[in-house]
Amino acid sequence: MALFGSRLARSLRSPFALLALAAVSSASCGAAPPPPARAPQAKARTVNPAPLVPYDLANEQDIPKAIREYYTKYEYRIPMRDGARLFTNVYVPKDDEHVYPIVMQRTPYSVLPYGIDNLPPASNARLLRRFAPNPLLVKDGFIFVHQDVRGKMMSEGTFVDVRPHRAGSGPTDIDETTDAFDTIDFLVKNVPRNNGNVGVWGISYPGFYAAQAAISGHPALKAASPQAPVTEWFLGDDFHHNGALFLADAFDFYSSFGQPRPKPTAKSPPWGFEYGTGDAYDFFLALGPLSNVNARHFEGKLMFWNDLMAHGTRDDFWKARDPRPHYKNVRPAVLTVGGFFDAEDVYGTLETYKAFEAQSPGAHNTLVMGPWRHGGWARGEGDHLGAVSFGQKTARIFHERAELPFFQRWLKGKQTTPLPEAFCFETGTNEWRSFTAWPPREARAETLYFAPNGRLAAAPTRGPAPESDSYLSDPRRPVPYSGKTASDIDAEYMVEDQRFASRRPDVLVFSTPPLTDDVTLAGPLEATLWVTTTGTDADFVVKLIDVYADNAEDPEPNPTGQRFGGYQQLVRGEVMRGKFRDSFEAPKAFVPGEPTRVRLTLPDVLHTFRPGHRLMVQVQSSWFPLVDRNPQTFVDIPKASEADFRAATHTLLRTADRPSTLGVRVLRGQLPR
Repeated sequence: MALFGSRLARSLRSPFALLALAAVSSASCGAAPPPPARAPQAKARTVNPAPLVPYDLANEQDIPKAIREYYTKYEYRIPMRDGARLFTNVYVPKDDEHVYPIVMQRTPYSVLPYGIDNLPPASNARLLRRFAPNPLLVKDGFIFVHQDVRGKMMSEGTFVDVRPHRAGSGPTDIDETTDAFDTIDFLVKNVPRNNGNVGVWGISYPGFYAAQAAISGHPALKAASPQAPVTEWFLGDDFHHNGALFLADAFDFYSSFGQPRPKPTAKSPPWGFEYGTGDAYDFFLALGPLSNVNARHFEGKLMFWNDLMAHGTRDDFWKARDPRPHYKNVRPAVLTVGGFFDAEDVYGTLETYKAFEAQSPGAHNTLVMGPWRHGGWARGEGDHLGAVSFGQKTARIFHERAELPFFQRWLKGKQTTPLPEAFCFETGTNEWRSFTAWPPREARAETLYFAPNGRLAAAPTRGPAPESDSYLSDPRRPVPYSGKTASDIDAEYMVEDQRFASRRPDVLVFSTPPLTDDVTLAGPLEATLWVTTTGTDADFVVKLIDVYADNAEDPEPNPTGQRFGGYQQLVRGEVMRGKFRDSFEAPKAFVPGEPTRVRLTLPDVLHTFRPGHRLMVQVQSSWFPLVDRNPQTFVDIPKASEADFRAATHTLLRTADRPSTLGVRVLRGQLPR
């Protein structure tokens, strides 16, 4: 800490920074810091109406050049109400004639580079993408703030994953909302050339912190943009979906992120696990039961992995980490952003928007959903995902038409075009659409019925016909989530060709005849499966697929040689761990042979199935190693032994009184009957 303290002292060249040092020094001695004096602002100074940087930032090489030429870096250790100090980098425009709003990101991933003389290098593209929401804001001119959250990297205190809201309201009780409040309060009183307005943003875990800041109640906070925010880790984000463990993601992430940090450090832990094989399917299958993770690899040293294994139901541990009940009475304008093809946090994006919308009536609350992978709007042009092209640079459109105007309007007072309630990209037709509500009010609820001979129809089957379909599910030969071979999860599986799965005997396939007109689905999907099983537990995976016409032309360019004739594009998929079918708190075994209803909600879509295409639904009972294997016996899976894993026959019923269906919302067109 002394080394960084001396660097900080040398860097504080303005009276505003000296005030910050005084506050920090007081806190470091154990005394409560006195209220910092408000930084004097010249009355004549106003927000700069012109861009700060006079040239376009056409590529990533231009961004560090602009930072070096037009921004000055400061470092602070900002005292929190309980005495912990959070390490914070601040980049202030070199313009003494104007004032600028603050745009802040709080992160558990480090605010590299550390050191007052070190700026983001051109060689680190990932670091540059984290500097600002997008390069247009760097050009326009804002004060950029990056903070290590409590207990991570250079910040003091103890880190807690998705920290629960504080139980008390005493002067030293803390949570992420109080840390955001205290940080904002310090910044507006001490950072030079700020106009008193603050915005927050972040993608993924930083998106969680942005949403927490939105409810901090600080009057200076005018805009919040949680993007792909981590939200609920048992029901639908990251590490569990409907109680099923997303094995490969949880293992890979916590093997690095979960390493203990006993004291503040500027050195990031090594990222990535050495699998010793290029095939994640083989690695996790050879691993065997979940208990072998600690026995062979983690040795019980990763606290949150241990929590994952210890809390196998939605108990108080998970309920305390659900932030949605607290997303109410929000004051700043909110722009929630996500991708329809986000393999990690599409659930969190939609649920965060819904929580703010339902619990903050009258708030300025906007949803943007693009055709993106996790963070794809900030990490590429967004013109394609895998082999699927979207025909335009969707990320640039979002930056220009939504993200920059949002921060300009609420932080600088610019008269920009107001955003609609929902600004979403419709795949299939590849068009941006504006809606007055999400899901669109005009979308009508309809039902697709699973029918004999693999048919999918908008009306139930009448007359004599086979009334069920069965398949053998063997946990020793699980259905892969992808037809590709890779050592980690390939995010492009969200649009991958599903022919590799439809050809397996343990996958049921239902499809419509070719469409004669466009059919557009908008909103969540509701699957209802009536099943029997010879086991006492089972997973059920439901996938909605767009089957291209047989004469569909191959993409151009086509470096992988993908054939699009008959391509089965995954549009949405989701899993339900069967023992949670009635309650996530109280799992229940299946009774072998007894007809049982299993319901699950698949996250929202906005997709048009074109003429000549077909709607397809696939049903299966494994999705490996994306999802851990269900032993198909009713046990606490983290404690299951190899003997608990047994093959079982699952039967999908299709009778008049027990129909298996997929509920959809049709925005345009008619489903085939």
